[in-house]
Amino acid sequence: MAAVTSPETSPQPRVYFQTVAAGSTEEPEIPVRKQGRVTVKYDRKELRKRLNLEEWIIDQLTALYNCEEEAIPELEIDVDELLDMPSDDDRGARVKDLLIDCYKPTEDFVSGLLDKIRGMQKLTTPQKK
Repeated sequence: MAAVTSPETSPQPRVYFQTVAAGSTEEPEIPVRKQGRVTVKYDRKELRKRLNLEEWIIDQLTALYNCEEEAIPELEIDVDELLDMPSDDDRGARVKDLLIDCYKPTEDFVSGLLDKIRGMQKLTTPQKK
């Protein structure tokens, strides 16, 4: 194993090698690639669905507000909140409330969003076993 000294301790960087005793049978440790924390906690397929949904929402809001993504009014469409609601009517009413300042018709966006979230799962942190 090599170690490089920091520039604060020495004007020139130096490399030191860790030596292994001649009779040692230790093998160098091979790093094991682990799955990322996020994909361990959540289903990768469900994360992909969420990402696709978020991209679709941004595209639709850009068209509805007729502006660039950065200029879209600050609004938060919380998919988990919508999934907690008992019916599509409640979900639709909540989304329409969020889009109250949009001057274009929002019915197609609302119905498309409700179709896309149907069958999705909430992203809750799994309990440790």
